[in-house]
Amino acid sequence: MYLIVVRFPVKPQYAQAWPELSAAFTRATRAEPGNLWFDWSRSLDDPSEYVLVEGFADDEAAAVHVSSAHFATMQEEFPQYLVATPRIISRKVEGNGWEEMGELSVG
Repeated sequence: MYLIVVRFPVKPQYAQAWPELSAAFTRATRAEPGNLWFDWSRSLDDPSEYVLVEGFADDEAAAVHVSSAHFATMQEEFPQYLVATPRIISRKVEGNGWEEMGELSVG
């Protein structure tokens, strides 16, 4: 499985609208073959920051995701809503679900 975690520092004026602003990207990514899960959450440290967690079946599925048309659209459209460049953490992990991976340290 390939795990991608991205922290999006959203401009405060767009924080409430972020789920709607990112809805097309969310729908398209969830529909991709090999996508195991995709969830947004809000940062505990900063209410204007959203954290995205994506799980893909393997490296190939993750590569398809980052080369997709909706990913390119996201890269063009999202910066206007952000304070800074998103921070990305990616990691290949063994197993297909949380219960199979045991303790996970990403960094």
